[in-house]
Amino acid sequence: MEHKFFSVLSLAQEHYLAEELLHRRQVRIVRTMLMVLFLALWELAASFSWIDSFIFSSPSMIGKYFYSMLADGSFFVHTGITLMETLVSFLLVILISLACALLLWSSRAMSEILEPYLVVLNSLPKSALAPLFLVWMGNNTKTIIVAAVSVALFGSILTLHTGFSQTDPEKIKLIYSLGGTKKDVLAKVLLPSSIPLIISSMKVNIGLCLVGVIIGEFLSSRAGLGYLITYGSQTFS
Repeated sequence: MEHKFFSVLSLAQEHYLAEELLHRRQVRIVRTMLMVLFLALWELAASFSWIDSFIFSSPSMIGKYFYSMLADGSFFVHTGITLMETLVSFLLVILISLACALLLWSSRAMSEILEPYLVVLNSLPKSALAPLFLVWMGNNTKTIIVAAVSVALFGSILTLHTGFSQTDPEKIKLIYSLGGTKKDVLAKVLLPSSIPLIISSMKVNIGLCLVGVIIGEFLSSRAGLGYLITYGSQTFS
């Protein structure tokens, strides 16, 4: 009887996994079909002059230009520069935001004093700050990285600090009752329980850093994807 129960359970699991696999395949197929349909309609609209191909371009024209960039190597140069700037700013955001959030968590008074300023800084339009960075630091890579860090930093500090403040108080009390110190709370409770929060924050920050790099390259760059966007908008190429 017990053997029959486990065999039925196994069949049910196999049926569930098969349905889940079929669902994922259907989702992938529909996604691909939507993309192909969109590109086909775009190409047809440009070919039959339903839209102005000079303004809206077309998939075939984009493909030819992309191939030419691959052939002369300019695509890899511009992409590599933007990728490098994004990774540097991303690492800086992680380190600075984690250090600041831990500092605010360790001092209640400092947290209460600085939190309103962090909220204001986070709400500032970062695209408006980029020209100031250009004036202060000049036309160089440092300006782009600082602009990218400013986009993600303050929101990341607030997110991490809020998460740290919501750590299970019962576990913290247990550490203190056993003679532990704040370092023990940090190492044994706070950081281990905050790993999902930190990873989630990193997922958001990598995108924000890329946006910040593009904004910086709009203003102070002679290479990179932001430079290509600006150049293309000026020459319609």
